[in-house]
Amino acid sequence: MSVQTEQADKEIFSFQAEAVQILDLMVHSLYSNKEIFLRELISNAADAIHRLRVELLGRSELPEAEGKLHIRIGYDKDAGTITIADNGIGMSREEVIQNIGTIAKSGTGEFLRSLTGDQRKNATMIGHFGVGFYSAFIVAERVVLTTRRAGLEPSEAVRWESDGKGEYTLETVQRPERGTTIVLQLRDGEDDLLNGWRLRSIIEKYSDHIPVPILMPGESDDRAEEAGTAGAGVAVNRASALWSRPKSELTDTDYNDFYRQIAGEHTDPLAWVHAKIEGTYEYTLLLFIPSRAPHDLWVPQARRGVRLHVQRVFILEDTGQILPNYLRFVRGVIDSADLPLNVSREILQGSRAVGSIRTNTVKKVLKRLALLAESEPEKYATFWKEFGTTLKEGIADDYSNRDEIAKLLRFTSTKSATDAPDTSLDAYVARMKEGQEHIYYLLAPSSSAAKSSPHLEAFRSKGVEVLLLSEGVDNWVVSSMREYDGRQLQSVAQGAGDLGALADEEERQTKEQADAEYADLLGKLKAHLAGQAWDVRLSTRLTTSPACIVSNEPEIDINLMQRMRGTGLPRQAVLELNPAHPLIQRLNRAHGGEHLREWAQVLFNQAALTLSARIEDPTTFVQQLNSLLTALTDEPAREPDRSQTEANSSASG
Repeated sequence: MSVQTEQADKEIFSFQAEAVQILDLMVHSLYSNKEIFLRELISNAADAIHRLRVELLGRSELPEAEGKLHIRIGYDKDAGTITIADNGIGMSREEVIQNIGTIAKSGTGEFLRSLTGDQRKNATMIGHFGVGFYSAFIVAERVVLTTRRAGLEPSEAVRWESDGKGEYTLETVQRPERGTTIVLQLRDGEDDLLNGWRLRSIIEKYSDHIPVPILMPGESDDRAEEAGTAGAGVAVNRASALWSRPKSELTDTDYNDFYRQIAGEHTDPLAWVHAKIEGTYEYTLLLFIPSRAPHDLWVPQARRGVRLHVQRVFILEDTGQILPNYLRFVRGVIDSADLPLNVSREILQGSRAVGSIRTNTVKKVLKRLALLAESEPEKYATFWKEFGTTLKEGIADDYSNRDEIAKLLRFTSTKSATDAPDTSLDAYVARMKEGQEHIYYLLAPSSSAAKSSPHLEAFRSKGVEVLLLSEGVDNWVVSSMREYDGRQLQSVAQGAGDLGALADEEERQTKEQADAEYADLLGKLKAHLAGQAWDVRLSTRLTTSPACIVSNEPEIDINLMQRMRGTGLPRQAVLELNPAHPLIQRLNRAHGGEHLREWAQVLFNQAALTLSARIEDPTTFVQQLNSLLTALTDEPAREPDRSQTEANSSASG
């Protein structure tokens, strides 16, 4: 940032390059949503009043000592200006430079990258990166901000001014009262905003819930003048927190509008929880389940969507003390009557009240999701598409609510008609075959790899349903949740693959006979694969493929080891052979033959590839495969035709 001194008390600053891009975005791309400028400026003013309350009450001082807290909106038709003023905490010169002079210093680049194509016209992301103030330039050709921080002298106020084209000025001015005043010099063609009814309609649409009086002059028509109310300050919003109002007074539109405001969204939520809890601790919940994931859902340090209030005064945003990480998509408000107004994050961590609020809030959200899944499955399918992966984290993170979370899980299975996860654990259990003891699953790196896995062959032939898990978090789900409804979860790629009571007596006898017939071949293959395969045995899970690799019984699941070690193979890899496959039968009849070492390597590497694992020496694998293909033809190399050779020699001579 370059600085040039113009006067002793006035400086000119140049915007950063990214700031200029933001300003251009505001002016051009978001013009169709121009009324959001008032929403953003009112929201900033309300936050300034909240911060004043918290700061002064923490020092046992009364925020209203200098008059009632309020936001004032005015307009001047002759001057073509709109004014937004508050008597909140205000800003010092350093804070103006930090908060206003440097736009979105930590997120502007991400903000710009996130707005592409049609999204550049999307006003819902304004405010996510601290650029809400600059929405003023959607309608204003010049903005003047005058502010004085609470506790500073009147002579320490500062005035910020800019036309949004690359520079702004700062100067020290006199301001008798604390707070901030913003004057917008409107662009040509924005005269429709110089109207009391128009401004009030915008306030009612976006800011009616703001728990601070928003004052405007009374109507300037003849009746107002006769009544003596013209120019008087009149509250144009209800100035009451929506969550504190009885549910009987609220409509779906009220809830949807409030959600859009606090979440910065233009879509309605899927569901909400509105409850007043009374007992040892008293608090009110108004929490929303969004219909789409926020852009920063997977950003570790992203802001949370739940705001903690104490007696309707905003205190802080939740950073994990109230809602656990796996519910970070929830938006809304929690208003407590039992916490101190000067509560800090450190106090929250050891508060019994917060512990009680957290416990009950989580249960309320999970109960609402269960109701959504039962009564509105289409909406729940939307929820799962957006937040299912996030919710799965709760299986490992929240032991006390594991059963409730497990009921909410959805998976794709071998019974699914599409790739959409439409199978619950309850539905799976209800479809289990008679005699089936386990809930079977397969972990795979992708949906297509799961569907084509040879590990499923015997289960398909028996009509046994298998859950197909292809997300990274699924490893932790099955590692943390060993059973459900009294039935153990069992990987089809782990252990001996025994189908238990589902295998008939004939199959058991056939297996015992094959074990004896193939014992010699299995021993030789195991010797050739020493250091690679922990064991070589016959398979009961294969019907069409010649071989597969599974994990030995004590091993952690194959795909969890793949994530941990990066090879795709378990530490104790077991090569299983299909005794019904012609290739394996031929090897057994020939007692392995002279190429048995090559066959061992090819079978092992082929099985590794079907597991989406990595083979260590692809070149050698291809050479061995080509050598075996040549040997399988059983055709000796042909002698060259002697007469043709002599004819060629004569011609060359």
